[in-house]
Amino acid sequence: MERILSRQEASEAVHDSGWRFLLGTLRTSVPVGSLAQAIGLAADAVAVCDSDADQHLRVDARPDRVVFTLQSPAHAAVTTRDVELAHRISVAVDRTGLLTEPEIGTGAPRSVQLLEIAIDALDISTVRPFWKAVLGYADEADGDGAEDPLVDPVGQGPAVWFQQMDRARPQRNRIHFDICVPHDEAPRRIDAALGAGGRLVSATHAPAFWVLADMEGNEACVTTWQGRDG
Repeated sequence: MERILSRQEASEAVHDSGWRFLLGTLRTSVPVGSLAQAIGLAADAVAVCDSDADQHLRVDARPDRVVFTLQSPAHAAVTTRDVELAHRISVAVDRTGLLTEPEIGTGAPRSVQLLEIAIDALDISTVRPFWKAVLGYADEADGDGAEDPLVDPVGQGPAVWFQQMDRARPQRNRIHFDICVPHDEAPRRIDAALGAGGRLVSATHAPAFWVLADMEGNEACVTTWQGRDG
């Protein structure tokens, strides 16, 4: 019986296999040497997922890497089936001599991540339809309110969500970036941003998110799955 997993359960179930939990998905990135190798690896993953591939698996194949994403779209969440499929894919990748492993410390530019765009608004129900139309986006699966994220129906662009303002703040950024990273990569990412001249605005809600800003006060949040349950 397929069961929706908590963030903690999902992360722990695949962590040792090199997958990471990000925003209701399981993701891993496998370095490859050519696009042909990436396509071959993708085909192996589809084969081991069998009839579940079309519903659970997304693949981004490029000449230098292939990124696998697993999610149960009916629930917009990770389930026990996604964990099972992640382990199957890891075994298939291992047979080729490659690994589903985080790229932290290997000299790679970065590990897996997801980008969200947050828009501050006084009247979310008024501005949300504009962004939905202009981006060609759709409501998130199982969404039940005006504050639910907007998502790219073809899975290419970042999610857009809306944050309620209590009053007009013309001197505050109205749009900022949320960069969702693996929980064990967040400290390195924050240190890099601070080392590049940024500053820590707030860690009040860490490890769910840290608020950073550039030298002119433009804000970005580094976020993880942790600290969001209960």
